[in-house]
Amino acid sequence: MKEKTLVFKVGTSSLTQENGSLDRIKIARITNQLSQLHQEGHQIVLVTSGSIAAGFRRLGFEKRPTKIAEKQASAAVGQGLLIEEYTRNFMKDDIVSAQVLLTQDDFADARRYQNASQALQVLLRQRAIPIINENDTIAIEEIKVGDNDTLSAQVASLLKADLLVLLTDVDGLYTDNPNINPHARHLDKIETITEDLFEMAAGAGSANGTGGMTTKIQAAQIATKSGVPVFICSSKEDTALLQAVHQKNKGTLFLADPHAMNQRKQWMAFYARTDALVEIDAGAEKAMLEQGKSLLAAGIKMIEGDFEVGNIIAVYSQKSHRLIGKGRVKISSVDLRDMVDNQHAEGVFIHRNDWVTL
Repeated sequence: MKEKTLVFKVGTSSLTQENGSLDRIKIARITNQLSQLHQEGHQIVLVTSGSIAAGFRRLGFEKRPTKIAEKQASAAVGQGLLIEEYTRNFMKDDIVSAQVLLTQDDFADARRYQNASQALQVLLRQRAIPIINENDTIAIEEIKVGDNDTLSAQVASLLKADLLVLLTDVDGLYTDNPNINPHARHLDKIETITEDLFEMAAGAGSANGTGGMTTKIQAAQIATKSGVPVFICSSKEDTALLQAVHQKNKGTLFLADPHAMNQRKQWMAFYARTDALVEIDAGAEKAMLEQGKSLLAAGIKMIEGDFEVGNIIAVYSQKSHRLIGKGRVKISSVDLRDMVDNQHAEGVFIHRNDWVTL
């Protein structure tokens, strides 16, 4: 089989016992499979949850804490314990592993985004296995639901991976919650992610994890639009990771978008901060979405927030008030407001080469 770049995301429920503490047997099972794939020549990246689970009992908490500060403290203790467990297992096969802690800021800042990409590429080139987690000790917002599902999709997109595998405690996406509805139908393959899929998504399947199926679909949306297929499956089988590479186990495969964004547009679409927005009229919306034209200043009907030339902003439809895309502006908010107020708005506001439709 051709050597591939494979990104695996392992959730807390796939790493812990029923009492919420780390399960060394489960971790050994995961690392053994990753080692085998590594020895076959594949480039392996592991995005792991579990730092809070690894640390909360060491701090004297009887159950997983719910307060932000207690989660952060637990993560501070558990991160070292978690990476030590992975490192010890990989060293049995003489495989070097590397701890990489990231936050959304590392993706939102263009320079840090490139630095993260280059560092990961060096690690993979030198045959190390990056073990990635969010820096939960300092990242307040990132502790919310869906953190590592999204992170794994961002990493897979950043590396232009051949496959992202989301391991969880369920075997894929169903038309309804199979624990409640015995008639729920399993979905083997998804070609296009629609609003209906999000409505089907059930809640979290475990008290020890933080993400449900909704966050996995959101992650799949990011990855597939970047050209990376996604496979969601259960980690309960002993060879689940090995089977997932060939989609031989039961799961849901999200096909990659054939019109994938390049890395520059990925960054604009998913990571760039957009603190300001504009609303555009129906004519401008049609010209951009249907005819592939640039956004002219004349189409701007509402401006919210301040921005300079070169900033990324969000663009909304005046008609539906929905987000239609993001782009890099050629006119500052001060100049644009002056144009609109004096009814002489002219020129290109966002060039089509600096635009991404969402």
